[in-house]
Amino acid sequence: MSVRPGVRLGIDVGDVRIGVARTDPQALLATPVETVRRGEGDVARVLDLAQELEVVEIVVGYPRSLSGRLGPAAMKASAYAETLLAAARVRQIAASVRLVDERLTTVSAERVLREQGRRGRKQRAVVDQAAAVVILQHAIESERSTGRPPGQEVIQSS
Repeated sequence: MSVRPGVRLGIDVGDVRIGVARTDPQALLATPVETVRRGEGDVARVLDLAQELEVVEIVVGYPRSLSGRLGPAAMKASAYAETLLAAARVRQIAASVRLVDERLTTVSAERVLREQGRRGRKQRAVVDQAAAVVILQHAIESERSTGRPPGQEVIQSS
């Protein structure tokens, strides 16, 4: 099966930092972009990247518990995705926003970085980007195997 064409942005939302990754225009491979400091201006920076890269979709990691339940982190990610969508519409950015299950992505990202020999402060500086890469790569692989967009689309509330 195939994946819809177009650049996608992957977002790993944390309390302190936001990891950002992107795909190539054919949506074959996710690569790290940057880590955005959480707080004033973070939504604007993410949307600046979305505009610069002409993304068709923003994929936000949705951290469910291992049992599949939604906890406080999932609620924060959902609220952030809704804020992103609302701000994107104000800026007339047509990209859709989707929430995609991200269970164990930070653990996977940390393992990969450890295997590459990155530890301590160096690792913390890139773990959020690496987690965003894992989220985004999982999303495009899911779409490739099912033929359907991954996760759930965020719908703007009226």
